[in-house]
Amino acid sequence: MSAHVPDAPQSSHLAGRVDPNDPVFALHRRGKLAVASTIPLRSREDLSLAYTPGVARVSEAIAADPSLTAEYTWVPNTVAVVTDGTAVLGLGDIGPHAAMPVMEGKAVLFKQFANVDAVPICLDTKDPDEIVETAARLAPSFGGINLEDISAPRCFDIERRLDAAVSIPVFHDDQHGTAIVVTAALRNAAKLINRKLNDLRVVISGAGAAGVAVTRMLLAAGVGDVVVCDSRGVVHTGRAGLNSVKVELAADTNRDGRTGGIAEALADADVLIGVSGGQIAEAALAGMNPGGIIFALANPHPEVHPDVARQHAAVVATGRSDFPNQINNVLAFPGVFRGALDARAERITEEMKLAAAQAIADCVVDDLRPDQIVPSPLDPRVAPAVAGAVAAASADSALGS
Repeated sequence: MSAHVPDAPQSSHLAGRVDPNDPVFALHRRGKLAVASTIPLRSREDLSLAYTPGVARVSEAIAADPSLTAEYTWVPNTVAVVTDGTAVLGLGDIGPHAAMPVMEGKAVLFKQFANVDAVPICLDTKDPDEIVETAARLAPSFGGINLEDISAPRCFDIERRLDAAVSIPVFHDDQHGTAIVVTAALRNAAKLINRKLNDLRVVISGAGAAGVAVTRMLLAAGVGDVVVCDSRGVVHTGRAGLNSVKVELAADTNRDGRTGGIAEALADADVLIGVSGGQIAEAALAGMNPGGIIFALANPHPEVHPDVARQHAAVVATGRSDFPNQINNVLAFPGVFRGALDARAERITEEMKLAAAQAIADCVVDDLRPDQIVPSPLDPRVAPAVAGAVAAASADSALGS
């Protein structure tokens, strides 16, 4: 669900070799990040203030009052982007070394869109216990932790346990960033077809990290009925072999008790949201109610090509930048962390995520049309709007606690 970039030449991509004429490789040479000082070091006095002996006074003050970390270090503006490299983009389990360019890119987006400093951390372990322990031990150096590209269902347990272990915001972007932007887009798409969320029947193709989080958030936003499908068909309470996450999904979804595959799920559906990467046959779309909504978000190959989707729906979105209505996580995560950091929040709550979705939707409410249900990822209004909404929701949660 990350921003679309031009494909590398096929021969280079398929063979894993570097093509010196490929502009993608030229851009990534020596990485995309650097550390820059915020203060001058031009004299002995500068050095004595920035380092010894002056720095000792600041350290002593923080030792006496740890809350001063928020005033006198980079911690409150810095996020750790943590991955084990097991679910990177559409590449799958490529490991921590190959994941680094993507994590660097994430850090660049944090800085560009919300002036949040981010440090990519690629862990050489797939063990959930080790990931949680390592991230928790690193937590004093950061104001928040953005979990990234960790495979399901491990990601659910890792996020839950890490969130309980630390007192800074933990946010798995593949889950919640996707869910926030999908919710924003669906709010606006529903307006265009003159429907309310609570009378929509939504089918979600995919029960991984994104599919589960999208389902949870749409239910929290008031969507009337959601049916989730995985590679084996409809997730329902009578199906054997469900993992614990899908057991919970089955209990909270599929109001009519549907069974079968994606075609049976889509019969009389108003909305299809694809977050699986598996292709959906056009014949299955024919059963949907006319004039509905299709979000085919797999990248680079949508579950349904937009040209086909438009024959069966009034509003169509993808995860790609070369089609209208790009559902891109960069609309959410920079502003979410900016707002959480500004509010000095210890958690990112459901109310904060719903506020972020509404803020994104509101950015195009005055110019809403079928090919513009979300703002551009480059729209400078988005991150500040999301940050403000998240900070306000955090304050409201604190007052209500």
